[in-house]
Amino acid sequence: MARKKKRKAEEPSLEFSKANLWFALGGVAIIGLGYYLLGQGSITLAPVLLVLGYVVLLPLAIIR
Repeated sequence: MARKKKRKAEEPSLEFSKANLWFALGGVAIIGLGYYLLGQGSITLAPVLLVLGYVVLLPLAIIR
């Protein structure tokens, strides 16, 4: 019996483009602003910014 060669599945590339960089920088800036506002006592805007940075922008920078 002849052996069949298995084809390699296309591996996703881990190339970071300018869009990834901008999303990452924006995420870090938003997180920094969120922690600054949290230190100032803002209990409404700071958590929103932190969630936006950690849950939306940083994963978007990695995935995109």
